[in-house]
Amino acid sequence: MAKASDIKNGNILRFNGDLVNVEEFIHRTPGNLRAFYQARMRNIKSGKLVEYRFRTDEEVEICRVETNDYQYLYEDGDYYVVMDNNSYEQFNVPKSLFGNATKFMKEGMNVIVAFESDEPIMGQAPASVELEITYTEPAVKGDTSTNALKNATVETGVEIKVPMFINQGDKVKVDTRTGDYIERVK
Repeated sequence: MAKASDIKNGNILRFNGDLVNVEEFIHRTPGNLRAFYQARMRNIKSGKLVEYRFRTDEEVEICRVETNDYQYLYEDGDYYVVMDNNSYEQFNVPKSLFGNATKFMKEGMNVIVAFESDEPIMGQAPASVELEITYTEPAVKGDTSTNALKNATVETGVEIKVPMFINQGDKVKVDTRTGDYIERVK
């Protein structure tokens, strides 16, 4: 067990039975009162924000989290099967850990997964991926006013908005966090 004074921003704690990520940790000494630590933490599973005041001598459990690069192999129900690039060991990681990026996950891409004692707690896809356009309507001549967008379906089956000059078979870079078109890839 560690003392509250050992906590740093970015630490993962076991707090009230749940894992929380410390977003902000400030030492306060108000007037003639006792000093304390003000912590703002985010629950890893639910995403809820938790605020708490730790006494300076309060004991806390700082979890050891291992983050590593993995290769996404395939989808298995509610899980993604990922492989460690060094040991070739495979793990099942819940899809929910990747959030909105699940729509753009392609087999063979590299992802980052954080484990706490053999339990996956966080998943992160790359910020952008290159995907091929499988279907889009051809642009109509004269319909190229500034920033005109049309719908296009990418190889993962998701529909995104792209500029008029993008055609079927083109490769585009897509932001996995927002689903926005970034640029055409040559």
